[in-house]
Amino acid sequence: MSETITIHIFYTGQNGSTRAFADEMTASGLVARIRAEEGNLGYAYYYPAEDPETVLLIDRWRDQGAIDAHHKSEMMSAIAELRKKYHLKMRVERFHNAD
Repeated sequence: MSETITIHIFYTGQNGSTRAFADEMTASGLVARIRAEEGNLGYAYYYPAEDPETVLLIDRWRDQGAIDAHHKSEMMSAIAELRKKYHLKMRVERFHNAD
């Protein structure tokens, strides 16, 4: 039995900033680079129909080691700068999934 880790990050902003953030993450190539990281099993943005100022990131990883490596990468500072640029707040949920 293998275990994966799924992380939900809810980004909240104002005046379309969450969609602009997700668009810039994609256009800059950061999303593609994260998806290509060892141990990444999925990285996708979703938009709640009832809340246009929130975007949900569903991020899936093989294990904690893969997440730790991702958090040590230079991409994390770029993501933090974009969150700051768009004045986003975030809420995180973490799930362990057993196959």
